[in-house]
Amino acid sequence: MKLGDLRRAGRAPSLPMPLEASAGETVQLLSLLRVLPGQRYVGLAQWQGGKVLAKLLVGNRAERHYAREVEGARLLAEHGLCTPPLLEQGFQAGEGGWLLFDYLEDASSLGDEWRALEVQPVLSDAQRVLLGDALAVIAQLHGKGLWQDDLHLDNVLRHDGRLYLIDGGGVRAETPGQPLSRATVLANLGVFFAQLPAKLDVFIEELLVHYLLVNGEHALPLEALLKEVAKVRRWRLRDYLRKIGRDCSLFSVRRGASMLRAVRREDESRLAALLCDPDAAIAAGQSLKRGGSSTVAQVEVAGSSLVIKRYNIKGVGHWLKRFWRPSRAWHSWREGNRLDFLGIATPKPLAMLELRTFWLRRGAYLVTEHLAGEDIIARFKLCLDSPHGTSLPPEAELKALEELFAVLRREQISHGDLKGTNLLWQAGRWALIDLDAMQQHRSTVTFAPAYDRDRARLLRNWPNDSALYQLLDQRLPPAPDADSAD
Repeated sequence: MKLGDLRRAGRAPSLPMPLEASAGETVQLLSLLRVLPGQRYVGLAQWQGGKVLAKLLVGNRAERHYAREVEGARLLAEHGLCTPPLLEQGFQAGEGGWLLFDYLEDASSLGDEWRALEVQPVLSDAQRVLLGDALAVIAQLHGKGLWQDDLHLDNVLRHDGRLYLIDGGGVRAETPGQPLSRATVLANLGVFFAQLPAKLDVFIEELLVHYLLVNGEHALPLEALLKEVAKVRRWRLRDYLRKIGRDCSLFSVRRGASMLRAVRREDESRLAALLCDPDAAIAAGQSLKRGGSSTVAQVEVAGSSLVIKRYNIKGVGHWLKRFWRPSRAWHSWREGNRLDFLGIATPKPLAMLELRTFWLRRGAYLVTEHLAGEDIIARFKLCLDSPHGTSLPPEAELKALEELFAVLRREQISHGDLKGTNLLWQAGRWALIDLDAMQQHRSTVTFAPAYDRDRARLLRNWPNDSALYQLLDQRLPPAPDADSAD
């Protein structure tokens, strides 16, 4: 098979695959690590009897991407930065380009290591060491006048106790061999910190010590760095929310006159039967709610407990109000993915289906993971039932509630129906469910009253003369000043 044939191979080509890279040179592609269909295929390959990491570039932009990869690999190697050696390279017009790197057996990315540590308390010792290691490597890169435009933990590998920089295609140079300017350092560190949980922001100044010990060329003002972090986070969220509605590596999306279907690509195969006949799945599942506007059922799929919510059309009048605008299922799909991206606990949204007739919307469905936690009313019931109602909830649960409201306040998110049954205690966090009315506001002017309503709605679950009500009213952060600028 010729290299150029990869542009028609799709997302999951048949493996193993022998590829003729150049005259007399064959690369056997064994497995894939990253795919951009018709453009880029990265994976483990066999070449000259040994294992290599192959980057295969095809399509209309192959020559430009190939040049960037070669230049980035050269810059890293020439400036003494630890990176896997480039063993072979080549480009053939009309076919594409190939780069073969030394394969680091049993290497782990710092991204994988971080994901294993995320369950630990904020900035645990292990997290601090990992982030310190990453910042030291970034400082070395910046000290040589280089940076990665998509800087994240998955672009650093740990192998035999050493850290390796990878992905030369993202490496850029200012003045090679001379330290980066302060503005570029701040912008690049903004990209790095923006991809970490926002709850770590209060520790950024402390973490910068690891960077400055290696590259102390510039003073790095914290306020300026935090502005860069906030700017990149806003951009990343917008970019992510665009992806939930288009076919990409994360989501499988089909649009047509009869339906809109979006599903997480990793769950596509296991949810295929359910999405073909969601009504049958609801009928066979355990009913959680049968209302006029929606029907909710818990179902078992491949050993996992899931929830399907069907948004009903109650009649012609209701249909006339709904057919021309995005469905409530789409709204909940978007807001659930927003919360998931921001690290706010919610049942993970897995799929969304809109039924249509000549593009006009009818019924719609949302599929999420099932959370088995108790709602806050049941959780705090003992406090009201205790003598004189003076017993208090566990401090961990109060603190988690404070933190949730603080995050909603920071991100300017209102729930819209924050009754106690929509707040579940699960795995040490409060999770939000029923996101039909959720909204992220662009202005404090609109957010402040919406936040006030959410806060008041939650407090109405308990008598206002109870000790519990008064405690929560005291501890939950108030709405921001509506007159302040966004």
